[in-house]
Amino acid sequence: MKKLNSQLIHSESVGLKGEELGLSSGSSSQWDSKSTLPKNQPLIWYKTKFDAPAGSDPVALDFTGLGKGEAWVNGQSIGRYWPVYASPNSGCAGSCNYRGPYGSSKCLRNCGKPSQTLYHVPRSWLQSSGNTLVLFEEIGGDPTKISFATRQIGSLCSHVSESHPSPIDTWNTDSTSGRKLGPTLLLECPSPGQVISSIKFASFGTPSGTCGGYSHGQCSSRRALSIVEKACIGSKSCSIGVSVNTFGDPCKGVTKSLAVEASCTERSEASSKTSLYGV
Repeated sequence: MKKLNSQLIHSESVGLKGEELGLSSGSSSQWDSKSTLPKNQPLIWYKTKFDAPAGSDPVALDFTGLGKGEAWVNGQSIGRYWPVYASPNSGCAGSCNYRGPYGSSKCLRNCGKPSQTLYHVPRSWLQSSGNTLVLFEEIGGDPTKISFATRQIGSLCSHVSESHPSPIDTWNTDSTSGRKLGPTLLLECPSPGQVISSIKFASFGTPSGTCGGYSHGQCSSRRALSIVEKACIGSKSCSIGVSVNTFGDPCKGVTKSLAVEASCTERSEASSKTSLYGV
């Protein structure tokens, strides 16, 4: 604040009027209802009510159609969104080989697409109905294009090498053998009521590929699938030591790895499937 003369005082404040009015909580009396929403208008607040998506799958908001701003669900900020920030349209290759010298333009993907459109909303923040969504749009967009998305986990995958370090919470000595624990492959179903119901792929040796497309290499333990099934099926989570002590040595002198793809289902479904196998 600077006093220019005895009659005139200039003042300066920092912040948004909407923040001062508490618009992000959704409970302010300053909101104005309209039959049609203004679109592509900068520096504008939006508010709506919604019901939580059914089920227990993870929930996200898809901000496709908006520009840049911040969002609140039931008064809790889920962070800033910026879907109009997109990568260049050129530079991506149809195929990619990561081998060889690294460069910043190597193996680029998703050219011309937004950096992010989906933003996670914790289910613990949601009620079954009557939830409040508040948006502060800074550069303009179309709020009618916002949608909810749920993530259904079809497969769990993990690929761990003998050369990987062990999980940090196991950096101690095995009290029974006196040896330091080695690398471990961990699998855990995402939802509380789920268990691992089947093993789609398991290979200890030189497997290759990515989740959903693993394949056996020239070296592969014949015992891998049965060992993983015994350790994991029927459990919410499992851990398996990645070593020749667990699977035997299918190819001496080669650094081996363990690749696993598993499926999770609700515990009741898994139980019924198991009983059918015995019929």
